[in-house]
Amino acid sequence: MSTNSRTIAGRSARWDGLFDFMQMASGAGLILFMWCHMILVSSVLIGPGVMNAIAEFFEATGMAQVGGPLIFLVFLVHFFLAARKVPFRFEAQKTIWSHARMMRHGDTWMWVIQAVSAMIILLMGAIHMWVVLTDLPITAAKSAARIQSGFWFVFYLILLPLVELHVGIGFYRIAVKWGFIKDDSRSMFKKKENILTVGFITIGLLTLLRFMFLN
Repeated sequence: MSTNSRTIAGRSARWDGLFDFMQMASGAGLILFMWCHMILVSSVLIGPGVMNAIAEFFEATGMAQVGGPLIFLVFLVHFFLAARKVPFRFEAQKTIWSHARMMRHGDTWMWVIQAVSAMIILLMGAIHMWVVLTDLPITAAKSAARIQSGFWFVFYLILLPLVELHVGIGFYRIAVKWGFIKDDSRSMFKKKENILTVGFITIGLLTLLRFMFLN
């Protein structure tokens, strides 16, 4: 290999490493945001007044007006960084699918689920953020009215498990890829992450039901 070729390969590897780090950092930030977001929204289970008080704090400090668009920007950046490794051609998708079936490897299937869910979340998540950010301030009454319209209840019934699955798998893959957990503790970590994911989905479903019956 020529010196020029090695230089180009080295630069390409450095850029790939940088993009991987940015993907991990943006993904970790979005995971933290989604957990905090779930805590905010599910506070309606304690009472509408609690949710309104938390939302008013974010509104008064400007975090809703500034943080909302910023999170949306991070959301888009993370998608484009992750899309570098997602096959968009039909033939490549068939190859990935056949390899996943042949290997029967749990982590491979997790990647497939994460890639598929990302495509759906990109569209549905963008719709959700647009609707919320163009109708500030956030209140329990507004959220309940939206959910009780029928369409939005089904919308979130689809979006909720997809997001939590994507977040849970992403958390696990970050921990594995960046060496936060070792091979001998991977199985236990995965079980705990599954419990956490089921817990957040359950809380989300209870929150949706609370909104459905909130006067």
